[in-house]
This record gives sequence, structure tokens and C-alpha cells, in this order.
Amino acid sequence: MLNSALFAIIEEAGTAVMILGEDVERAEFLASRLTRSEVQRQMLIMAGAIDCVPAESRLLLPELEWDGWGTLRRALPQGQAGADDAVWFALRSLVPATLMWLQIYRQNQPELFAFTI
Repeated sequence: MLNSALFAIIEEAGTAVMILGEDVERAEFLASRLTRSEVQRQMLIMAGAIDCVPAESRLLLPELEWDGWGTLRRALPQGQAGADDAVWFALRSLVPATLMWLQIYRQNQPELFAFTI
């Protein structure tokens, strides 16, 4: 049940990121404090939930970029150099790939996503 709750959080935050970043060019995104800050907030939610996925569950989802999410989680709050590049990469690549793989895993391993005890 823990996995299913975490995956639901990841998918919900990821969907919000995709909606906020849809059809936005990089310069426009970086210039928009409101959109950028909300995208970063949602990415931190995703990264925090991803960080809580148990190690044994991670082994069942090898295609997810576990290390990339950890790196992003550490870079965002500190506003490290290159954070804009990391956020843009996550918006255009990491988030969509994560959502795609979760959808595939949901079809192939539905027991990981079931809200059962």
C-alpha cells in the first residue's frame, strides 16, 4: 500500500508539472517566477516521494532514473548553479519519462499500484 500511495503522489505532481510546462519555451519558463516556482514545488514533491520508495520496490522499476531524481532533489532547494538547467531538463525529459514508465509498470505490475492491505 505504501508503494501505491507514493506512486499516486508522484503521478499527481508529475501531471501538474506537465500541465504547467506544456507549450512553454525555455526563456518564457525561466522568466515566469510563478510558473517556475510551482513547477519546482511539484518536482520537489515528486522527488521526495521517489526518495521514499523502498529499495526492494526500486529493483522492480529499474527504468526509473532514481539517481537523477536524487540529484534534482538536492539541487532545487539550494538553488545551486545549474539549477535552471536541471529544472528544464526535468520538465522536458525526467518528468515525462517517469510518468511514462509508471504507466507501463502499472500495466505490467498492477500489484505495485494496488491500494490493498
